[in-house]
Parts: sequence; structure tokens; C-alpha cells
Amino acid sequence: MPPTPGRRRVLIITHYFPPEIGAPQARLSETARAWAAEGLEVTVLTGMPNHPTGVIPPEYRGALVRTERVDGYRVLRTWLYATPNEGVARKTLGHLSFMVSSVVLGGRRIGPCDVIVVSSPTFFPLGSAWLLARRRRARLVVEVRDLWPAIFEQLGVLTNRRVLGLLERLELAAYRAADIVVTVTEGFRDDIVRRGIPAAKVHVVRNGVDLDRFRPAEAVPAGLRARLGAPGDEPLVLYIGAHGISHGLVSIADAAARLAGSPRADARAVRFAFVGEGADKRRLVEHVRALGLTNTTLHDGVPRAEVAAHVAAADLCVVPLRDVPMFDTFIPSKMFELLAAGKPVIGTLRGEAARILLDAGQVVVAPEDAEALAAAITRLAADPEQRARMARDGRRYVERHFNRDTLAHAYSDLLFPPDPSAVGTPGVPTQRQPTPRPSFGGERGVARRGLKGTA
Repeated sequence: MPPTPGRRRVLIITHYFPPEIGAPQARLSETARAWAAEGLEVTVLTGMPNHPTGVIPPEYRGALVRTERVDGYRVLRTWLYATPNEGVARKTLGHLSFMVSSVVLGGRRIGPCDVIVVSSPTFFPLGSAWLLARRRRARLVVEVRDLWPAIFEQLGVLTNRRVLGLLERLELAAYRAADIVVTVTEGFRDDIVRRGIPAAKVHVVRNGVDLDRFRPAEAVPAGLRARLGAPGDEPLVLYIGAHGISHGLVSIADAAARLAGSPRADARAVRFAFVGEGADKRRLVEHVRALGLTNTTLHDGVPRAEVAAHVAAADLCVVPLRDVPMFDTFIPSKMFELLAAGKPVIGTLRGEAARILLDAGQVVVAPEDAEALAAAITRLAADPEQRARMARDGRRYVERHFNRDTLAHAYSDLLFPPDPSAVGTPGVPTQRQPTPRPSFGGERGVARRGLKGTA
């Protein structure tokens, strides 16, 4: 269904949205703001905020529907079953409740729209979006931020073959029903096309960063470093973000244990801080306690307005993923914010994300390799000049390639192209940003660029 000339009304449907904190919340809210600034009429249909704790803020409690104006666009919230981000059954019930309420409570209130953008995961809003698109005769755009349910299979969350087969059939049906499929990585696009979705309608618009929100000159509030466990000039290593089963955070704690037991004075001085919430936080807390770490502090999640200050307090930041094959196609969006903030980054990951970090002048080690991570931290902690180079290189790189406003403009051109017949036409190039492939060395595939002699 081609767009109607002169009409540019967009409905975004998402289970997750600010004031919640996380990658989808940042991507969609900042994209909506950029689209509104371009003159698009944007409405976001979402639930009452509650992720990841399952606690709805007092100002939203008891409401069936709530309408807000934020950054030039409208936010329409509907009731849902709020639940913590743990337990498959309860989480599924929460997702199903929003699928129903978004149609029953939100369907009459969204108003006319020309394009509906639905963000997956979660899976269930795809059904809401399909139904509302048919009712409104709107074009349907399915945005894929995770390859779901395949990644749940690799993580061991889902093991029933019949259930997995059914969910994959529903996933592919959603892609086929969409006018456009937008992915956040080249690997996702390749996987979707390999499974039979026409290449001409699958496009890549990567995650990016608000360069004004995250910047090197951010001031550090008084006393913040001390609260994070570094009251003096000790090098502070920070992980901030979701504490999910995808991240393998216990390997960072294992690296902290190696440095805590090192005979080197500079190694003993390194401090570690974890900031955030998520399904795997309890396991991390128990692991840190079992290791008896005195160089590590654990903190609750903070509002998004405070994230930049916490990043500014760090000397090094870590972006981890589990050692799972499918994660080679994933790109953690937090790394763009850390680079924009002028922080040196160590990635414990492979694949597309590793290539981006290396191209940005950062350091990459094998995922869940605590020994390699500890070695990289030790060397960088003792080399402030290299950390400064990494900080400058990272900021310049995201300025050139991952400006959220630039990416949002490319996205809007997909929704409302100057030549409407271009979208979905064979031979029309997609919005793609290839990155050069670095060489990897070491018996475990550890990348060596950025640290001389580091394994």
C-alpha cells in the first residue's frame, strides 16, 4: 500500500517507552522526537510504565488510559498487567494484556494514521499493529530489534520445539504482512532474507545516540564517584544498563575478582560498579557476594536523566554479551552512548558489534573471557594517554556514523519516500552502513587492535 502524498501521520506501537530505561525506550522516544521536529504527526501507543521492576509510578496507578504530550508528539498509554522482568509466564501475561488493551482502549483514541510502526520484541504488539493497520488502512512497518524467538532458543529460555516452530511461523507471517521490515543490524537483515522475506522490503536503520544528551563535557555530580566505590583517583570500571540474561555480567565480576587478587598495586586500585536492573541481577548479586568482592559495588537503576552523569563518572566502560553464536548479529545500543560520552569502551563480544567498536578505536576481547577482560582493564587502567585517544576516537566515530537525528531522517525517508514507488521495488538500495571487517587474532578469537600485546 503506497503512502498518500501530503499525509505524514505515524503511529508507533511499543510495549516499552520512557520513563522506563532501556535501548528500545531510547531508540523510539528519540526517533519520535526527531520525526516530530521534521513535521511528522507522531503518536506513540504504549502501556503504563513499569519495566523492569513491575512497579507502576504513583502518577499512573489506577488509570485505564492516559494521554501526554512529549517533545512535540503525543503519547497514548493504556492499562496493562504490570510484572517484573522475570518469569516467562507472568511476562507473557503482561505482554498479552497490552496487546488487548492497545486495541480495545487505544484503538478509538489513536486517530487517523498513514503508517504504523511496531517494534519487536515483544512479539505480541505485532498482532495489535496488524489489526489497527487494517482498520485504519495504514501501511505497516515491523521494526526488528531482536531475532525473536530464535535468541530465546539459544539462551535456553524456550526449549519446546512445537512452541518454537509456531512462534517462528507467526514471526515470518508478521514480516510477510508488513509493507516494510526495518532491522537494526546487517546480520538481522541477512537472517530474515535467508528465511524467504523479499530483500527489497528489508532495510537497516541502526541504533544511534543523542549527541547532545551524551557528550564528553558532562559534569560529574559531587560525591557520585564515591557512591560508585571510587572515592579517590582509582580507575573506575562501569557497567550501566539492563542486567539481563543476554549480558553475562558474572564474567565482569570474575574479572574484578582476578584484579582484586592481583599482587600489582595498580590492579588492586581498580574499582567496578554495576548500575541497573533486570532478570539476571539476583544471580549477579549472589555471585559477587560469593566471591567476597570488596572492589565492586552494585546499584539500582537510575532515571534516564541521570545516566549521562553516571557514565561521566567512569574511567572505563564495558559492553558485554554472552558467548552465544546468534549474538554475533547483535549490536548493544548502549555502546553508542558510551562512545558519544567520550568514554573508552571494552567490548566483550564478537561479530558486527565488535567490528564497529574496533573501527571506533576501542578494545574487544572474547565474550565471557574474564581473564582477557582483566588483562585489558589492567593495561588501560595504567595508560591514561591511550584511554584519552580512545575517548576522542570514539566520539568522532559516532558523530560521523551514529547521530540519532541523521538516522531518524533516513528512517522517515523509508516511511515517506520522495518517490513512493521506490519502497519495496526490486533493485532499490536499502539504508545500509557497512563497516570494515577487522582481523581477529589469538586462539580464542580475541581482537588485538587498540592494546599493544593484550590478549
